[in-house]
Amino acid sequence: MRRVEDDQSIAAFLATVNVGDTLSGTIAEVTRSEASVLLDDFAADAVGIIGPLDLSWRSFRRSTADLLQIGTRVSAEVIAVDAPRRKIMLSRSAAENPQLWDFLKALRPGEHLSGTVAAIERFGVFIDLDDGPKHPTFPGVGFITMPELSWRRFEDPSEIISKGQRVTCQFLAFDTSNGEARLSLRATQPDPFQQFALDVQVGQILHGSITKLVPFGAFVQVEDGIEGLIHLNQLSPSPIETPDQAVQMGEEITVTVTDIDLPRRRLTLSRHH
Repeated sequence: MRRVEDDQSIAAFLATVNVGDTLSGTIAEVTRSEASVLLDDFAADAVGIIGPLDLSWRSFRRSTADLLQIGTRVSAEVIAVDAPRRKIMLSRSAAENPQLWDFLKALRPGEHLSGTVAAIERFGVFIDLDDGPKHPTFPGVGFITMPELSWRRFEDPSEIISKGQRVTCQFLAFDTSNGEARLSLRATQPDPFQQFALDVQVGQILHGSITKLVPFGAFVQVEDGIEGLIHLNQLSPSPIETPDQAVQMGEEITVTVTDIDLPRRRLTLSRHH
C-alpha cells in the first residue's frame, strides 16, 4: 500500500512540473552516466535526473564525478518530464547560461540567421551568429551538420564553405544537449533535384560521367548537382563482381532513368547499351 501511495504522490508532483521551470535541489547520487537530484519541492524521492550532456557546458568531456559530488546544491531547468519512469530530466547547463538558453528558446524553425564560419570540423561547421550571446564552450552557437551544408554531394566541407565566410542559414532546431542552434545552409538555396524531377521522366535517356564507385554500383552525375546510382547488376550485360570491371572514374556513359524518388531525393539509373 505504501508503494501505491508513493507512486500517487510522485505522479501528483510531476503533474505540477513544466518544461522550462527552474528547480533547485541537492545531489543525492552520482554515477558515471548521470546524477540524481533530491528536489527541494519533493523530498520523498530523488526524482530529478541530470544527464551527462546536461551537467555543464563549461566542462565539456569531463565525467559526472569530476563535476558533482553528493550533497552539492544545484539549480537546473526542466527539459522533460518522463512520467512513465517517474523522473524529471534536468539541465544544469541551462541554469548556468540563462541568456544563451533564452535566446535559443526564442528562435523559430524556418527563420534565417546570419553569421560567420568560426570552425570547420569533420562532424560539422560552427557558425558565430551575429545576434545572441557567445557559446561558453564551442566556437559558435550555430551548428551545421554535413548533410545540411549543400544539396550536392561533396567529400570535404571546404568544397562548400570556408572559415571566416559570411553565411545566412535557416534555423532548424534548438539542440538542448549542446546548447546550440542547428542550422541548414542548403535550405536557403533552391533544391536542384526538385526541378530535375519536373523536367525528367522515367525511361528518359541521359548522358553523364562516373563520379564514384561503390561496392554495390556506381554514381553518375547527369546534371550539375544531380547524381544517380546504377546498381551493380545494371552496369553490364554480363555478371560482374565490382563496378570497375564495367566502368572507370570520370568515364562518360549513357544511362536510362529507372526511378525518381522525390521524397528521398534518389535517382536510380541503368546503363543504356
